[in-house]
Amino acid sequence: MAALSDQFLIATLLAYLAAMVGYAAEHAARRTATATPTRARIPAMAGAPTPQSLPPEPDSSTQPPTRGRWAGWLATAATTLGAATQAVCLVTRGLAADRVPWGNMYEFVLAVTLVGILAWLTLLTRRPAVRPVGLYVTLATVILLGLAGMRLYTPAGPLVPALNSYWLKIHVSTAAIATGIFLLGFVAASAYLIRLAHDRATTTGRSPGFVASLGRHLPTTDALERQSFQLHAIAFPIWTFAVVAGAIWAEAAWGRYWGWDPKETWAFISWVAYAGYLHARATPSVKRPLTAWLAVLGWATMMFNLFAVNLVIAGLHSYAGTD
Repeated sequence: MAALSDQFLIATLLAYLAAMVGYAAEHAARRTATATPTRARIPAMAGAPTPQSLPPEPDSSTQPPTRGRWAGWLATAATTLGAATQAVCLVTRGLAADRVPWGNMYEFVLAVTLVGILAWLTLLTRRPAVRPVGLYVTLATVILLGLAGMRLYTPAGPLVPALNSYWLKIHVSTAAIATGIFLLGFVAASAYLIRLAHDRATTTGRSPGFVASLGRHLPTTDALERQSFQLHAIAFPIWTFAVVAGAIWAEAAWGRYWGWDPKETWAFISWVAYAGYLHARATPSVKRPLTAWLAVLGWATMMFNLFAVNLVIAGLHSYAGTD
């Protein structure tokens, strides 16, 4: 079962890479359609229609040409296939270890990215117009899974004694769910900042740089910002519960609810960062770009907690499972 799980991880990475290619092809098709002239020059004469009187051109960001639509559909299918193979990868890993499959960093990243992809597919089903964001969702997922496979991998085996508790099913599972949704919220916030940079460059007549040019065919800034807020609003109470459940587990395991262990400290820092984001988002005087950067900062604290604290800083939570 362990070898089968490893094979399904490879299949998952290939599926997500294929999805990335599909999303990128859809982006390229949109760019080609935008660059192609769609109107002939109209002579200036009495009674001739002016550019203002002409019907608006279709928005190429929401109406890609046929090839682009096919690429987008294939990318969505590849993402769905990747989610299925990743779920099998995680399940077979659990069967091989005879326990829940989130007992070390490698398995936790598998669980987090699966939650993120499932959240993305749910969002895509409800709001197909956000499909251009899929390129960045799959990119983030491939990076995390690649790090998990190359740097965090550990053979399937029993839990270390300190983790052999029913609280593992409660605390770590809710932490993985919250982190996966935070991942999607981070991508939405980043996409908002990219689209905002493009819109500002266009408004001022400047040529967008490379990063800003990527925002041309993303959804509108309002849609991306609103989606980011909604995702963070869902994930934050789940993360709060995970932190509280961890404190209860700490009391059962170590005889105290809180000891400012590095993992506890950074979990609290992440909680404060996301609480600050939600508070700023609810404050009318705080501008939306600032709240988006706060969301990016919150994700940075999560990644520091996941990688730096587990791999570099020693503490009571040093259960990464890596050599």
